Amino acid sequence: MVGGGTGLDETGNYWVIRQGVEEVRDLESAPAVSMAAYLVETGQEDLFRELSVYVERGASRDEVRRLYMNEVAMRIWRDMGTVPDVMGRRHRPPQGAELGFGVPFSE
Repeated sequence: MVGGGTGLDETGNYWVIRQGVEEVRDLESAPAVSMAAYLVETGQEDLFRELSVYVERGASRDEVRRLYMNEVAMRIWRDMGTVPDVMGRRHRPPQGAELGFGVPFSE
């Protein structure tokens, strides 16, 4: 789902990921929990200063939570073996999203 007034495009800085109710119930699907532990365990703590994950409440059971991850966060997420449900990309997280983990968006 790209375009159509959604703010999604093909080349944005942030990946938009949809998480359903089952994923949200699993604490390992929360980047602030699992990603932090992974970075420490793998000796990649320096990436804490580069990754950015924003969180926004979803609107349905199929989309309980939306994550907005920059390239560094998305690479780590995939390295962890996670298979995200990617909706598209955006230049920046929407104003209603809150920083969930990492550093704030900057141009």
